[in-house]
Amino acid sequence: MTVRYWAAARAAAGRSEDVVNGASVAEVLDAVRRAHADNPDLLRVLGVSSLLLGDAPLGSRDLTGVKVASGDTVEVLPPFAGG
Repeated sequence: MTVRYWAAARAAAGRSEDVVNGASVAEVLDAVRRAHADNPDLLRVLGVSSLLLGDAPLGSRDLTGVKVASGDTVEVLPPFAGG
């Protein structure tokens, strides 16, 4: 499945997306954390980012219960200023 990074998450990751495996959003994020274990900037940004599965915001949902399928995309949107 694809994890797409936006703004500061993209800058911290040094790329626009990763492809990882997982059966739930929690497993997908664990795979991203393992892949970027040596990148504290991205790990910090992940901790404060909003997540979407496709176009659906995940908010405060329990990510272990949010199942993913092949072809799904998790969008990582860090906080941003502006208006």
